[in-house]
Amino acid sequence: MAAYSQISTTRPARSLSTIPPSQEETPLTQTTQRILVTGACGQIGSELIPVLRQRYGDTNVVATDIRPPEADCLKDQGPFELLNVCDRARMDDIIARYAIDTVYHMAAILSATGEENPTLAWDVNILGLVNVLEIARQRKLVRVFCPSSIAVFGPDTPHDCAPQTTILTPTTMYGVTKVTGELLGEYYVHRFGLDIRGVRYPGIISSETLPGGGTTDYAVDIFYHALKYKSYSCFVRSDTVLPMMYMPDCVKATMDLMDADFNSLRSHCNFNLAGMSFSVEELANEIQKHIPDFVCDYAPDFRQAIADSWPQTIDDSPARTQWGWRPRHDLKSMTRDMLEKLRPRLT
Repeated sequence: MAAYSQISTTRPARSLSTIPPSQEETPLTQTTQRILVTGACGQIGSELIPVLRQRYGDTNVVATDIRPPEADCLKDQGPFELLNVCDRARMDDIIARYAIDTVYHMAAILSATGEENPTLAWDVNILGLVNVLEIARQRKLVRVFCPSSIAVFGPDTPHDCAPQTTILTPTTMYGVTKVTGELLGEYYVHRFGLDIRGVRYPGIISSETLPGGGTTDYAVDIFYHALKYKSYSCFVRSDTVLPMMYMPDCVKATMDLMDADFNSLRSHCNFNLAGMSFSVEELANEIQKHIPDFVCDYAPDFRQAIADSWPQTIDDSPARTQWGWRPRHDLKSMTRDMLEKLRPRLT
C-alpha cells in the first residue's frame, strides 16, 4: 500500500465516460466492472492492477496514487489519475467521470511510517476511507474493498492461532486506524446496505515492488541483500515469527473475496488471512540452501516491539469456509520463486 507525501494534482488527459453511474446500466448487470484503485503505486496495488486489467480490460481499471507511477504497467497500459485520498471532491470527480462502480481502496500509511507521523497516518487511513465510503453511499457503488491488517492485533490477542473475533488492542497508530476502518466498513454494510469487503493482510512478500514503511519489510529486504551483498542485518530478532504471504496468494485472495457471493459472507471487513508463518532464522536458513555463503545478523530497533505485539500464527478458517480461501505457497516455494525472479535483476 502506498506511502504518502503531498504533491499537486493535475487534470486527466482523457476520460472514459462522462455519464453519471446512475444514468447507465445497473452495474450488477454489467459483464465488465469499472474499477478505481487507490494507492496504485504501492506494494499491493502495483501488482493487483495488472491482474484486474487482464480480467476487465485496460481502460476499465483506473489507477490512482498521490505520486506519478514508475512502472510501465501503470503508465502505459490504462488510465492513471493523481489523487490524494484526503481530497473527497477530487475523488468524487474521478469516480463520476469514469463511471466507477467498484473501488479497491489500497492507499494507506503503514505501521513503521505511521509511528513516525501518527497524525498523517490517521488522516490518510481514516479520512481517506471515509471519503471512499461516503462516495460509495452517495453514488450507490456496487462494491468496495478496504483491506485491514494483522496490525489490528495487540499484546492481549492470543499469539498462537489468533482467532478472527478476539480482543483488538493495537499498539500502533496504523493498527488503531485499521480497527477503526473495520468498524466503519461494518457500519456502512449494516446501516446503508453497502457491499464492503476486507481482509487482514499479513506481511506481504513480493519480487516486483519494494514495501514502504512496514514492520514486516525485512522479509522482502533480506532477498535483495542476499543476492547483492550475501549478507543482511535484520531489524528484528532471529526468533521473531510473524504471519506472511507471497504476493501471488495476496492478489488471489483479494480477487477471490471480491468474487464471492455476498450472501455467503457472515463477516465482511475483517477476514483473517494466513499464508505461512516463519521466523527470520528459518527464512535465512531457507535462503542459504540457494546461497550457501549468505549470512544474516540481527540489530533489533523500535520495530521489534511492534512485531512482538502481533500474533505468530492466525486462524483464517472463516475465510476458508465462507469463500474458499486456500494459499498456494509455503516458505520453500516462495523462497525459490523469489530468488529465481530477483536473480536476473540483481546479479
